[in-house]
Amino acid sequence: MRVLVAEDEVVLAGLVATGLRRAGFAVDTVHGGDDALERLALHPYDVLVLDRDLPRVHGDEVARRLVAGGSATRILMLTAATTTDDRVTGLDLGADDYLGKPFEFPELVSRVRALRRRSARAPLPPLLRRGGLVMDTVRRTACRDGRPLDLTPKEFSVLQILLEADGAAVSAEELLERAWDEHADPFTGAVRVCMSKLRAKLGDPSPIRTVQGVGYQL
Repeated sequence: MRVLVAEDEVVLAGLVATGLRRAGFAVDTVHGGDDALERLALHPYDVLVLDRDLPRVHGDEVARRLVAGGSATRILMLTAATTTDDRVTGLDLGADDYLGKPFEFPELVSRVRALRRRSARAPLPPLLRRGGLVMDTVRRTACRDGRPLDLTPKEFSVLQILLEADGAAVSAEELLERAWDEHADPFTGAVRVCMSKLRAKLGDPSPIRTVQGVGYQL
């Protein structure tokens, strides 16, 4: 859900971030290894899209430190070096996946989604179900009682987090942390507004319950 793109080519970083946002991810970008480590210390990212040749702190060192610290963040390493030895070295450093440049964008999105599923505390099935709700996280579709739901990427992300919670309440703070990027203003009521629109699309009776002082629950 939340992805950090660490890529020193500013234009490429922007293109990757834009494409991932359109696919429903909350995305932050940095252009140096030192900045990547700083962000990773602040936010629990699901996936790090890591350019291997970063300035100041090399991408290899970023991967080493992340793995040494026991981080749950999955690493997708990007590099122009695509020989077998390069791939083996990248994976030995702790990368979970490896993609050579240039790459096809749909493949990047698919790999990020796969890594995100693996980053969860427990393996997540591609189909999430609760009550009459069914969500296909691979095809990015959702329905309620057989009725297709026309959800925005943000609404889809919020509903996915609630489904993954398996009946537990999720706080507004956690939703904001996981479904929005660093530019989200916590005082705008973004979660409340999104939740209101999501409830309207889900229809009555609403499957989402507000737990006073705690958060939201399916």
